[in-house]
Amino acid sequence: MRHRAVLLSALLVVSMVGAAAAPAAAQSAEGEAYAGTHVEFDQQSNAVANYAVDGNVIVENVTMQSASEAGSDGGLGADIGLGSTLAADIVGATIDSRTEASASVTLGFESGGEMQAHDTQRGVVQFSAEGEEQVVAVNVSSDAEAQAESDERVVVSKDDGSQGAFIVVGEGNVTVDDNGDVAAQVGENSQLVYRQYDDERSESDEEAERMIQNGTATAEVYVQQSAESGQETAVEAIEYGNDTSVEVASTAENEVNMTVERTRSEGRVVLTTVSEEAVENAEDIEVYVDGNAAARADSYSAVEQSATEGDQPRYYVAQSTNAEGSVDVAIGIDHFSARSVQMTSEDGSTATEDASTATEGDSTDAQSPADSQGDGAGFGALAALAALASALVAVRHR
Repeated sequence: MRHRAVLLSALLVVSMVGAAAAPAAAQSAEGEAYAGTHVEFDQQSNAVANYAVDGNVIVENVTMQSASEAGSDGGLGADIGLGSTLAADIVGATIDSRTEASASVTLGFESGGEMQAHDTQRGVVQFSAEGEEQVVAVNVSSDAEAQAESDERVVVSKDDGSQGAFIVVGEGNVTVDDNGDVAAQVGENSQLVYRQYDDERSESDEEAERMIQNGTATAEVYVQQSAESGQETAVEAIEYGNDTSVEVASTAENEVNMTVERTRSEGRVVLTTVSEEAVENAEDIEVYVDGNAAARADSYSAVEQSATEGDQPRYYVAQSTNAEGSVDVAIGIDHFSARSVQMTSEDGSTATEDASTATEGDSTDAQSPADSQGDGAGFGALAALAALASALVAVRHR
């Protein structure tokens, strides 16, 4: 009987541990969807479907393929897609890799293309051609209309007033085909960038797009409150230029500190979107570069001029149209290599925390659901193991 009791206890433990592990296994097996704070989509074998930002789908399907496999002549002229049905005809390359970070996911295609989606208020996506030229085909939602503003920019508008914009950064072009879908050819070491807006694009949005397209704005940083904890500050840095890198070193209640580096000395613009939840009085934000106060400008063009002509750092603050209680801050840095940038409000705190902690949401003051609740999967497995140990001890002492 003693052995039978031990056997039954062991079988019970195995059953409970297996049940606790099942959800994780199912999640790993599915692995074909991404759901962040703002962005979600379905990953298929050779495409991304139903790309939504805050629940709003403008892009229904996206594929990438090398220009040679797609039947392009390899040229980067504006003839691609014009008067054709290129977007519908492309058979996308297989997605063969996936890497997730705290606020982004990167998909690698067999063709050599790469898609990186950033979980931000604008749902920014970068389609990059690391080696061979790539073709990107986009089917827009049935209630949306795509319109080419130039060879480097296409705007998609939905009936509800929301919009998305495709922008070519570097060599390439983007257009609308006969079916009303979007087709783009991206040159080597270039990008197609997608940004989505809650409402109609403002003049500030168009200015930001223009600076991204012409290479003046080579990085963008989003500072917002983490949805998981409701307390911590989450940051996401996006790099549009291969010669620019941004590291958010620390954040505090009303302060953000970052380092911007470039391999070239020419000045450039860093775009930021700052949430009032993360930085109080964000509309009154002040910017310091290398410890010195930057001058507040009255337009994007003044910021761009300060960066390209190299006179002094300037910044411009505009109310964000994409998120209530957020501001867009464009920072023009007059020269490089490594520059420290601080954004702070008038009531800013000087106490800082590690930005990686804020991004990952693993502050020592915050507990994961499994830690704070007694009915999590990990807790159940440990409780079952403890029960087995108790049973073994009881049998031994009989």
